[in-house]
Amino acid sequence: MAKSISQLIKDEAKRQQNTLSLIASENIAPKEIRETTGSVLMNKYSEGYPGKRYYGGNEIIDQIEVMAQAAAKKLFGAEHANVQPYSGSPANIAVYTALLQFGDTVMGMSLPHGGHLTHGHKVNFSGKAYKFIQYGVDPETGLLNYDEIETQAKIFKPKLIVCGATAYPREIDFGRFGKIAKKVGAYLLADISHIAGLVAGGVHPQPFPHADVVTTTTHKTLRGPRGAVILCKNSLAEAIDKAVFPGLQGGPHDNITAAKAICLQIAAKPEFKRYAAQVVANAKALATSLQKLGFTLVTGGTDNHMLLVDLTSKNITGMKAERALEKVGIITNKNMIPGDLRSPFDPSGMRLGTSILTSRGMGEREMQEVAMMIAKVVDKPTSSAVLSAVKKEVAVLTKKFPIK
Repeated sequence: MAKSISQLIKDEAKRQQNTLSLIASENIAPKEIRETTGSVLMNKYSEGYPGKRYYGGNEIIDQIEVMAQAAAKKLFGAEHANVQPYSGSPANIAVYTALLQFGDTVMGMSLPHGGHLTHGHKVNFSGKAYKFIQYGVDPETGLLNYDEIETQAKIFKPKLIVCGATAYPREIDFGRFGKIAKKVGAYLLADISHIAGLVAGGVHPQPFPHADVVTTTTHKTLRGPRGAVILCKNSLAEAIDKAVFPGLQGGPHDNITAAKAICLQIAAKPEFKRYAAQVVANAKALATSLQKLGFTLVTGGTDNHMLLVDLTSKNITGMKAERALEKVGIITNKNMIPGDLRSPFDPSGMRLGTSILTSRGMGEREMQEVAMMIAKVVDKPTSSAVLSAVKKEVAVLTKKFPIK
């Protein structure tokens, strides 16, 4: 007999509690945010914007959306905020819709080098609708080569430059990107979806005033609901708002808007700044520990919440490592590394993130323990004795740091 959805949700809660998740794009949303997403707000329809709705009965929804807008602007130093985008990809598409015509030239970071699908990959809408020029990282250092990016920009003269990444473990120089964009007369879009919580927490520089537009998801390092926000200069506000609605979306998800407001308000508090700092401290500790255990890290370390591990020297692929680690309760994701010759389905690396373990209260000492567990499994992925022993270690650590 098939399980009910209710039971499957309980099973998933148990799975999350009993595993160590190192997925860089995931986090644990506080109970208040989870409850808000399941509130009566999901019953309402509110096409339009505060004060200009196409449905009645939105006096309370208007207040919620205005609060979310204000919190977003204050947190990131933005002139305007649109809090309606359903997720990160639609947010990026809305920016393209607002500022570009189909066929316009755009620059974005290559997916195999750490960019996102919506930064111009050929299989994505972005890569089909616009002429994307892809930039990458230096093959030797794994770092962004800003001089090379500037050279490309001068040659191709894009209308928009996209900066930001999903698998780049170093600080992004928004100031340098801003200067490059200004030199070639391009708009600058900073997609900070992965690092937004670190920006809010003061451990990564703000993209404004260098960027014209900023997009971010509200989960990941922000610890909020699955959703997105677009921030921009006042001069682009009307175009951005029209692109979101009625250009691409109908009614916003009001329950998610409220959860975004709570998330953004929490991120402005001192305790969140301490959390963000600990995320980075944990990532650095995990990086150092893994290096001592013989692992090779792309760029040689990290400045943010994530690590990109090159498994080539360990004679194991990303897929095999991911599967072996999952057997003991350590959840990671296989990931391509710059210059990878393997398939995205079985690449040469894996991406690790410390947001969830930090949310559970773990610190640098626990990162050393986790590194040891990872090393044991990756070095002997087929040893039943090793897998059994590490699985017990995971059980002890997860019980010590319960999800609240």
